[in-house]
Amino acid sequence: MSVGSKKGSVIFSGFRALGLYSNHLSHVVRYHKKHREFYVVTAVGNCFHTYNVKKLGIVAVSNALPEDISYLAADRLLVYVANGKKVTAFARNKEVVHTYAGHEADVHLLLPFGDHVISVDRDSVVIVWDVESEEEYLQITFDRVSFEVSALMHPSTYLNKILFGSIQGGLQLWNVKSNKLLYTFPGWDSGVTVLQQTPAVDVVGVGLSSGQIIIHNIKFDEPMMKFQQDWGPVTSLSFRTDNHPVMAAGSPVGHIGLWDLEEKKLVCQMRDAHNTAIAGLTFLHGEPLLITNGADNAIRIWIFDTAGGGGRLLRSRLGHSAPPTKVRHHGLNGQNILSAGQDGTLQSFSTVHERFNRSLGHGSINKKKSKKKSLRYDQLKLPAITTFSSESARQSDWDSIVACHRGYLMTTTWNYQKGSMGAYKLEPERFNKNRALNTHATAVDITSCGNFVVVGLSSGHIDVYNMQSGMHRGQYGEEKAHEGAVRGVSVDGLNQLTISAGADKLVKIWKFKSRQLVQSIDLAMSPATTQLHRDSGMLAIGLDDFTLNVLDTETKRIVRRFSGHRGQLNDLAFSPDGRWLITAAMDCTIRTWDLPSGCLVDCFLVDSAAVSLTMSPTGDFLASSHVDNLGIYLWSNNTLCSMVSMRPLPADYEPIVIMLPGTCPSQDEEGDEELNSEMIEYESPEQLDEELVTLSLLPDSRWKNLLHLDIIKKRNKPKEPPKVPKAAPFFMPTIPGLIPQFAPSEDLHQEGQSKIVSLGILAQKSDFYKRLESATLSNQFDGLVGMLKQMGPSAIDTELRSLAPDMGGDVSILKGFLKMVSSMLQSKRDFDLAQAYMALFLKLHLRLISQEPELTEEALRVSQNLEQTWTSMQNLFNQSLCLLSYTKSALL
Repeated sequence: MSVGSKKGSVIFSGFRALGLYSNHLSHVVRYHKKHREFYVVTAVGNCFHTYNVKKLGIVAVSNALPEDISYLAADRLLVYVANGKKVTAFARNKEVVHTYAGHEADVHLLLPFGDHVISVDRDSVVIVWDVESEEEYLQITFDRVSFEVSALMHPSTYLNKILFGSIQGGLQLWNVKSNKLLYTFPGWDSGVTVLQQTPAVDVVGVGLSSGQIIIHNIKFDEPMMKFQQDWGPVTSLSFRTDNHPVMAAGSPVGHIGLWDLEEKKLVCQMRDAHNTAIAGLTFLHGEPLLITNGADNAIRIWIFDTAGGGGRLLRSRLGHSAPPTKVRHHGLNGQNILSAGQDGTLQSFSTVHERFNRSLGHGSINKKKSKKKSLRYDQLKLPAITTFSSESARQSDWDSIVACHRGYLMTTTWNYQKGSMGAYKLEPERFNKNRALNTHATAVDITSCGNFVVVGLSSGHIDVYNMQSGMHRGQYGEEKAHEGAVRGVSVDGLNQLTISAGADKLVKIWKFKSRQLVQSIDLAMSPATTQLHRDSGMLAIGLDDFTLNVLDTETKRIVRRFSGHRGQLNDLAFSPDGRWLITAAMDCTIRTWDLPSGCLVDCFLVDSAAVSLTMSPTGDFLASSHVDNLGIYLWSNNTLCSMVSMRPLPADYEPIVIMLPGTCPSQDEEGDEELNSEMIEYESPEQLDEELVTLSLLPDSRWKNLLHLDIIKKRNKPKEPPKVPKAAPFFMPTIPGLIPQFAPSEDLHQEGQSKIVSLGILAQKSDFYKRLESATLSNQFDGLVGMLKQMGPSAIDTELRSLAPDMGGDVSILKGFLKMVSSMLQSKRDFDLAQAYMALFLKLHLRLISQEPELTEEALRVSQNLEQTWTSMQNLFNQSLCLLSYTKSALL
């Protein structure tokens, strides 16, 4: 199994999700005593996010669960979530510490209760769990026909009592310690959706599916007041606790009703607080703040500080309420991602911090008229953006984004700096605003200078507009550019060429300024999408038969063809250096193709197909948006921070599924290291191949200075003799050499030790001399070269001098040294050292070699070896230089 197949993706690893804030589950508010701060917890798929209420900054993202969360609850220490048939407890907003398994149906309600947690499943089985031991304390089973549990709460000051509400409308009060039913409330012939404790003891707020809200005294079983909301069932209730007797009620259409409990009347309506049902609302304890969340992927905090009793939006975090269809990086720093969603909005998400996120709003035909109406009922709002192009070059001067809308002929401009729609709606005059023609804009590209925009239409026309004035500047082709719909249009980096691809199976290259056709290239199939890498001039074309072509705009030829996807190609993205082409298709794979080698180097599967991809201009992140997913997912580029093996994947490679980032637990780092160990632990051998000439890895100073030692010694000669210190410190005697070694201790007080110095000691042979003697007999010189490598230049000089007969050496030893150099040349290892040692040897013993015939004969052999090696090296150098000069000058 290859490294890639184990890991899923070698290049990319999940980093985090952007733009995910809330789903259809009610949030939970927690108070941290030590921090003296409120936190809000919202569910997002199979994990939950924790935000501080003060700034709505994200504090933690929990580890993922195998199934989506179906209910959230929390107490002082733990967050409890229902996922499938299990209940899981998280500590520190992140780590799973307890799991409670025992339900036979999906759990849909939770209530933390002191040292216990109560869970209710779809079969109306209620289990009370002991939190620490994870054991079942009590089980209550209700008959679903007469009492199906739909809500539960613990009334304040009621010891061990739990109040259950049912779909049938009745309420039951149970003592969960003694397992006794204490009282049954008849109800109001409508299903109970919410049970909420009011600030008063014994009084409970009951929300019904009929839209009725009952403030009920459970001590005397008497309704105190009744309210009716006209927007359907009550989804949530909350009561103010800052000396204002106000109750807020949420509805399925996104409106919030505010009721005065003293005067028993409706005070205010907060209409369209959310685009979808109000999932949860909570008044902060003792503060005039209301926190709301909904399935429209928004968390909002409202403050009640104005006359009239209505809430004013104080803080919010909102993403797309419908899945994003197109994502692109904006600017050169790679910190902002523009995203167009099916909800019709254009938004900018920051990869640095959520406080830099901004919404550019919803497209509208007439902004002034739209502002007067509610957005929901606005007839002038534009449909979702299908594709857009942005350029930051002149964004401070005029609009920098142009967008195409579903089914619309006109394209709209947007201003990034103002964060709103721009000044112009670009539309050609040739159709005379005839909407019956069913022509719409399909492709758009802004020039790198930010001055012009090129728009392709489904009719085959391509128009050029000025970004500053919004004026039409011309069209490509006399009648039209293509016979079929335009599928892609791009302008190169220097405004020299415009490249268009049409459904007529043609790619056309035009001169940008004169709009003349330069070349037309036939494709085997209609193109589905195109993407130009401006720096390299490579145009990637995704075809309808799921294959990819790469066109070089300089040579005007197709230079690469890739096949492998098994579904419609959705989007293409280049790496900043133009080396990789990353593609996403409906087969749920994300593939990375290496253009220079023409190979597939990375491939992984995701749960839902990626509809759009964009690579950061700095190369650190790949961003993706997916089918039926509201978030934008960031994948970090591993090649920037570690060594990655880029191997071509086999044709039968089967990718594995990777969980989307931000929703998965952090990868086990040890495991990652093991997977890539093949690359990291690889050690290069001393010699890659016997045919290759290998240099030693010694520093230059160890062999380059051998011939100039006498000059160096002369230069470094001290000017005055060294002064002996008065009290010299004690040093252990060492043997001279590069590696310090202690001299063997000599016991000066040994008995019978002779005081006569033997003259034989002065002419003692060195270790190197002895080894050379034995090596000459055995013809094994490897150890000798190792010894010389350990020595410094002065020591080598001394050793070579001592080989001469007048220094106590011998002719046979000199011959042995020449044999050692020959063996070095033949093995082709330490080539630089062989040259340096031979040069010094010749400098010291040249006269002696010429006088001794046996040395001369050996020297000739060394010379032949040397010449042979150097000739082969010279040929290789010449070949390489010729090939280099050819590749530089030849037009490939």
